Amino acid sequence: MERIGHRGAPREFPENSLPSFERALVRGANAVELDVHVSADGVPVVHHDPDISVRMDDRRVRRPLTSMTWKEIARVEVAADVFVPSLEQVLDLVSTRGTVYVELKGRGVADRAIDVINSSRTRCAVHSFDHSSIERASKLAPSLRRGILFEKYPPDVVRAMREASALDVWPHWELVDAALMTKVHAAGGRVIAWTVNTATAAEHLVRLGVDALCGDDVRLLPA
Repeated sequence: MERIGHRGAPREFPENSLPSFERALVRGANAVELDVHVSADGVPVVHHDPDISVRMDDRRVRRPLTSMTWKEIARVEVAADVFVPSLEQVLDLVSTRGTVYVELKGRGVADRAIDVINSSRTRCAVHSFDHSSIERASKLAPSLRRGILFEKYPPDVVRAMREASALDVWPHWELVDAALMTKVHAAGGRVIAWTVNTATAAEHLVRLGVDALCGDDVRLLPA
């Protein structure tokens, strides 16, 4: 059973930050999951939303990450002395201690993110709600493990896997049932449930046979 820290350990540190990822690994995570956008100068940055709150003069405004350079983004504090990291920084932090699951967000992110992944020794996989991004990733890096996200029950999960060239299926945990498990496993894939935040839900999913659990506190996830 793989235990994945959803954006690190967001109950203890700001999500998608270096301290958050470090804490998840210390807490026993086998892997961490994160979100990636691309800066105006093509640097993959780790942040959930497509924009970010920045201080301008005496007020705070939200700016799209795609309108900011990496140098500008790197100066943004998400908490006291906690800054937005680049994908490269996160991969350097994790190194060989676990897998990094990279959620591709936004136009053109697959190309840039995979360039960084290919330059790292850290074990990585990519996934996305945008299944065309995963299909793109299959052409850029055929050996890279790929997954597709679902927030609604997939009417034909095997077809979706085939069309995106993906083996990992990421459904919201409440969508997981025995029929879905059977179809994905028969197609040679894995089921990774998100976001699992109670021990009761985790135990239920383990009984169903999921391959990995992704949650905000890995201490709630059975080893």
